[in-house]
Amino acid sequence: MINKNKILIMMLLSMGFSSLGQSKVHMPTSSTQASKHQLEQIKRKYGMFVHFGINTFHNEEWTDGSKPATSYNPTEIDAKQWVATAKKSGMKYIILVAKHHEGFCLWDSKYTEYDVANSGNKTNVIAAVAKECEKQGIRLGLYYSLWDRKENGNVKDVKADFAYNKYMLDQINELIEMTQKHTKVVELWLDGGWEKENYRWPIQQIYSNVKARAPQCQVGVNWTIGSPKNVDQHPVLPDDQQEYFPIRYFPSDFRLGDPYLPKTQDPKLFIHQGQVYYMPFETTVVLGKRWFYHTEDNTPRPVQELADLYTKATAQDNILILNVGPNREGRVKDSDVEVLQKLKVNLGL
Repeated sequence: MINKNKILIMMLLSMGFSSLGQSKVHMPTSSTQASKHQLEQIKRKYGMFVHFGINTFHNEEWTDGSKPATSYNPTEIDAKQWVATAKKSGMKYIILVAKHHEGFCLWDSKYTEYDVANSGNKTNVIAAVAKECEKQGIRLGLYYSLWDRKENGNVKDVKADFAYNKYMLDQINELIEMTQKHTKVVELWLDGGWEKENYRWPIQQIYSNVKARAPQCQVGVNWTIGSPKNVDQHPVLPDDQQEYFPIRYFPSDFRLGDPYLPKTQDPKLFIHQGQVYYMPFETTVVLGKRWFYHTEDNTPRPVQELADLYTKATAQDNILILNVGPNREGRVKDSDVEVLQKLKVNLGL
């Protein structure tokens, strides 16, 4: 028996791209080899994840959207130091958290008041980092949470999906268009999809909208791969993935499953509706213990442990993104900078 909620969602999505902001459908090309932009991603190999936002000021990893925007109040935003830290550590790009699960935006979004424009520091963090990436000659990617606990807190309310999806698509369009004015966006890292059935997310619309504005931008959704018995199984760990497993969130350009590493014989070929697609794996792990800055978390992992992570994560044409959490002064901690420099020497970068 077909679930009535699923029928409703499919009917809403079938209303067409025009109502969701895009008319042309963009699709990856079925192939057993990496595409031009996948090769560029593989060549970048090593980057820095930056988790910074309202959570930074509450010693929490996931807040729920109830913290007042004014509680986000960094002393400054030293985007120059963030980017210089990545570059001097041998990294080729940054993935910057633009909006985490609580819904707080690091830019002035016209679609919400829960953003930096209504906070204690109104700096457009996305634009500041984008300008520095362009100036210092490294690339920029963006993290955006599909799951928004402020705007779409009741994820069981299927009838709210269409309005929320439009909100989300409008925000992603706004974010990509704004960032592209300053530098090329090379990656969109989407998270939180596990909170709803996969068919309730407008992944095709997101993909098409992004490719229309930034063709070079690689799109990935966390927990990308499903199982042959259930395409929406969660989670299917990297160690359990095999070639020709189904793509859970299609279309996607690469695989994610944080904070896990790929297995030794990492599969690269996956399927959607009988077509084969090549998909590298991007590992995302924390430098210390937590994604966001916490006052009690000041100890990065040992250099040799990080070196071992790098070696495994970047083998087999895969990528490592190593996370730092800038502090409440808007800077990457000295201890993090120091260990990243030691890691660079250890790796011979």
